[in-house]
Amino acid sequence: MQRFMNQGDMIVDDMLKGYAKAHKDQIHISSENNHVVVKNTLKKGKVGIVSGGGSGHEPCFLGYVGENMLDAVAVGEVFSSPPATTFHQAFLEADSGAGVACLFGNYAGDNMNVKMAIQMAAMDGIEVKYVTANDDLASAPKTEKEKRHGIAGSLFMWKIACAKANLGASLDEVIDIAQRTVDQTRSICVGLTSCSIPAVGHANFEIKEGTMEYGIGHHGEPGMTVKELKPANEIGKELSEYILNDLELVDGEEIAVIVSGLGGTPLMELYVLYDAIEDYFASRNIKVYKSYVGDYVTSLEMRGAALTVLRLNDEFKQLLEVPVDCVGVKQK
Repeated sequence: MQRFMNQGDMIVDDMLKGYAKAHKDQIHISSENNHVVVKNTLKKGKVGIVSGGGSGHEPCFLGYVGENMLDAVAVGEVFSSPPATTFHQAFLEADSGAGVACLFGNYAGDNMNVKMAIQMAAMDGIEVKYVTANDDLASAPKTEKEKRHGIAGSLFMWKIACAKANLGASLDEVIDIAQRTVDQTRSICVGLTSCSIPAVGHANFEIKEGTMEYGIGHHGEPGMTVKELKPANEIGKELSEYILNDLELVDGEEIAVIVSGLGGTPLMELYVLYDAIEDYFASRNIKVYKSYVGDYVTSLEMRGAALTVLRLNDEFKQLLEVPVDCVGVKQK
């Protein structure tokens, strides 16, 4: 394993120092906790929006702190939840007097630590409510959707909820629209290679040459099935069919789409996949209203892609159009 790093167990700290220097016009590191990234300009009286999770998924989570996006994030070690004290500090940083919404992916460690941090915040007089993204349809059956993990679909939750908050919505209104967004979002990943945790130094699983793993997790969790590698047109169609069937999309609906690389996939290949994906939905008379193609939620250097689809309504469309400016996504 060859990497640009100093010590494997210090790579997150070193990353955060470099990140803060590179983007000091938009964000800063909390003076109380060096694993909390905070927006430079917080709007008084607005619901604060916080997220957080393990490192290795960049630009998620720190890349989504910015204008009309997240106010603060808690940053964990590679593929590890931030501790409760880090989430708590993020709540303190984001609070502007209207309460805080914590919007994060549905993983056991994050759930436990966020709930502990909410109790700590209550002692400070700060009201915090939360929503968990559970868009990964491969991580649990549809009958147990509450057990599914959150992956790239979190971006839609953040973008829509943050837009709502910046328009002056209450905490309950922000939580409501975040949950409604989650309810209408599905994702599925396909992996072509594994990834290596820097402090470990070797791949933590293997995908054999000439095969692909459908439904692979962002931390190397096993997928639904291993198949022979197929042409991109067939892969794009199969990914789209999984989501269409699980989300129960019907003729004439509109959707927003994310095709996110997993860290090691050339942008060229993501656009090849997207071409097949939009063609498939068009063949089912489902219109792609808005699309995002690039690295949005990654898994270190894994080769592969995640397809995320959001069923749209007029309110979602309006909020998706609100301009944002952060490292992970820019939209005028």
